Amino acid sequence: MMPAARESLLDAAYTALARRPWSAVRMVEVAAAAGVSRQTLYNEFGSKEGLARALVRREADAYIAGVDRALAGPADPRDRLTATAEWTASAARDNALVRALLTGCWSERLPTPRLRPVRSSAAVPAQRRADGPLPSPGDFVALVRDRAVAALAPPGTPRADTAELARSCELAVRLALSCVAAPPADGGVADLVRGALARQPA
Repeated sequence: MMPAARESLLDAAYTALARRPWSAVRMVEVAAAAGVSRQTLYNEFGSKEGLARALVRREADAYIAGVDRALAGPADPRDRLTATAEWTASAARDNALVRALLTGCWSERLPTPRLRPVRSSAAVPAQRRADGPLPSPGDFVALVRDRAVAALAPPGTPRADTAELARSCELAVRLALSCVAAPPADGGVADLVRGALARQPA
């Protein structure tokens, strides 16, 4: 199957999930909405569980892509960390799957794929990846922190010299996650992160 068709199926599954609980989403409806046969859907994902894992993996990847965009932004490192925190809070607000991935709180409306790898017989490389391990909230903290350190540390900086930066990056990520769990007033995410980072070593 062409990657575009796989994306169409994932889009259809995401749209269906926005309208009804995952338990009520039917594979035949997802296939019809994407304009393919149900057999094609099963060939691509293997099962409804496979479709769920692929959907969760896609949303996790999209969140991390947004982190990378935020970290590639303004020159000031604190502005980039603030943008990363704001993206984290907005992505979680707008996407129930991202919120569940970041917090570990999966509502009854959502699929609840196991985070550990599942045995995969998929012929499709993208599905074999989706059948691999899914990130936990702790994995996301470490992943975003490490990406931030890599983006913000001057080239050639020894790892031992990035400890303070790593602490600041992790603080920004954890503040963002606290804002996901308990949203502040408008503008609060940026204000919280800037205030905290201002008290950190430059």
